[in-house]
Amino acid sequence: MATYEFKPQGVCSKKMTFEIEGDTIQSLVVEGGCNGNLKGIGALVKGRKIQEVIDVLDGIHCGFKNTSCPDQIAQALKQYNQ
Repeated sequence: MATYEFKPQGVCSKKMTFEIEGDTIQSLVVEGGCNGNLKGIGALVKGRKIQEVIDVLDGIHCGFKNTSCPDQIAQALKQYNQ
């Protein structure tokens, strides 16, 4: 199992830590941001394929920002896949 840390940009969250086995997300912990919402997203992505999560979360905006915590999760996973 691989552990991958990502520093999001343009959002309130400060660090995202993924545990990934093969192409499946085993866990996601986000530091900072909207605690309850991000715990919920972490629960929803657990056990899902990386590409499925990218397809669902990529491009989501938060208010007037060009990104969001969900979008930053997608960006992190894209970077992980490179």
